[in-house]
Amino acid sequence: MDLEAFYLPLGDNRFTPTRATESPWDHSAQHGGPPSALLAHLAADAARATGAGHRAARISVDFFGAIPRRELTVEVSPVRPGRRIDLTEAVMTVEGRTVAVARVWSLSVGPTPPVVTELTPPPPVPEESAQVLPDLTDWGFGQALDWRYTAGSPHQPGAADVWTHVRVPLIAGRPLTGLDRTLIAADAANGISAELPIDSWWSIPPGMTTHLTREPDGEWVHLAARTQIAADGIGLCHGTLADARGSIGEVSQPLLVRAR
Repeated sequence: MDLEAFYLPLGDNRFTPTRATESPWDHSAQHGGPPSALLAHLAADAARATGAGHRAARISVDFFGAIPRRELTVEVSPVRPGRRIDLTEAVMTVEGRTVAVARVWSLSVGPTPPVVTELTPPPPVPEESAQVLPDLTDWGFGQALDWRYTAGSPHQPGAADVWTHVRVPLIAGRPLTGLDRTLIAADAANGISAELPIDSWWSIPPGMTTHLTREPDGEWVHLAARTQIAADGIGLCHGTLADARGSIGEVSQPLLVRAR
């Protein structure tokens, strides 16, 4: 797929989403990963602009329904500015309607503590790529990433572990950051670990929360995802995020589980 980026900047905090943002369920809507990454990218930029050496530690994103694949605006504002701890909000609107809101806690980095958690590397990146959601081949977001499974399978429901590589920049003209790579992939957790057949069951996340101990080194992010479903049709997806060295954090998504 020959695309320049997920988003084309128009100036004045406005962006055009490209086909790389395209959802598998509705070609006129965006997958949740790119909007989440865009909001977090702009909020983290605002926090770093304070000069305090901040890094995003928790990103919570709420979706106010399907996000149209149309021109959008992002407004960023401080909620709790601080020298060591900062909370910034980013609001995405389409034609004046709020479609997504992100809040990013950024913490200042400092000297190395006397105890640092030992990392366990995930399996290496396999040589063979896979088509995530193989029954839905023609959707932009699925083609904008390279997917390589280390556990589970795209051909059957259940837990799955997959390496992801983002093929295009988040914003045209800007290099991908580790935060971009992580959040673009993180929202796919419930899709790759669905416990029920996706052609007959919805598994809808109204938002996601990602905690990061650090940003990934390198261009690949590993996502080990598991989904639980309760008897009343509410679920929870949890994903462990890693790079080649080991864990970088985790993502969680509440799920509305219903028959289509």
